[in-house]
Amino acid sequence: MAPRSFSSSSSSSSILAAKICLALMLHQAQAQLSATFYATTCPNVSTIVSNVVQQALQSDTRIGASLIRLHFHDCFVNGCDASLLLDGSSTIQSEKNAGPNVNSTRGFDVVDNIKTAVENACAGVVSCADILALAAESSVSFGGPSWSVLLGRRDSLTANQSGANTSIPSPFEAAHTFGRAQCRVFSNRLYNFSSTGNPDPTLNTTYLATLQQICPQNGSGTTLTNLDPTTPDAFDNNYFTNLQNNQGLLQSDQELFSTSGAATVSIVNNFASSQTAFFQSFAQSMINMGNISPLTGSSGEIRSDCKKVNGS
Repeated sequence: MAPRSFSSSSSSSSILAAKICLALMLHQAQAQLSATFYATTCPNVSTIVSNVVQQALQSDTRIGASLIRLHFHDCFVNGCDASLLLDGSSTIQSEKNAGPNVNSTRGFDVVDNIKTAVENACAGVVSCADILALAAESSVSFGGPSWSVLLGRRDSLTANQSGANTSIPSPFEAAHTFGRAQCRVFSNRLYNFSSTGNPDPTLNTTYLATLQQICPQNGSGTTLTNLDPTTPDAFDNNYFTNLQNNQGLLQSDQELFSTSGAATVSIVNNFASSQTAFFQSFAQSMINMGNISPLTGSSGEIRSDCKKVNGS
């Protein structure tokens, strides 16, 4: 679901990966989560999370995209159980050190700040997994769509680093509506596409020239480039009109529109013509993603510190 609005007017700049709407729509709700789960035990939790996210956005416009990505990368490994947040220990190989996450995922400090604020109001009640889901919604809602977050997840007792290395879609398998990508991720499109020694012919020539200036052939591979060249920090549907204009930064993005006969072409056209349709599909996809194999009932625990299991 190409997340356009991971940050809306608020965030944008960290590389953000999210599956296309269609893929997330395949996930059916698998848990008995509820929008009113904390109605009596922590009724202000959504406001508390939103306030911390909004404060973080004032000093870091990238943080909204980063928080959405944390929720995304957590849910795709053993389900939405906050396993990504665990630091390494003698018994835990942290998912933070997996290939898709190391030197890439960020925003853990903001999650800790949210957890502190929530614990001050409702000690031992709200899980870190639910905090990730609420933080993702807050990051999008400042300028983009909002939705009723289903809650009631519990936190895992361990992590799955090998699963993080295999289960998280790479930048070449995901769609991106905002955020930033490093030059090394797409430089082959600029100079040696498919080992031809030439640029990717699907790239808009003006856009190609701009990208070659930002990412010279022998330049730094870590230089950041906007995934959305038109509205890089807004959660909108420009991602889809960019594809129609051959201005998709990553090959996996442009292929959604440029692959002849692909089912995604009609989706791109629909979302490009209707931001409302995109917002509705995005919100539903985020709800579906949040339902991937959560721990509920007596499974797992409610961590007091999101970085480690209780008692460790």
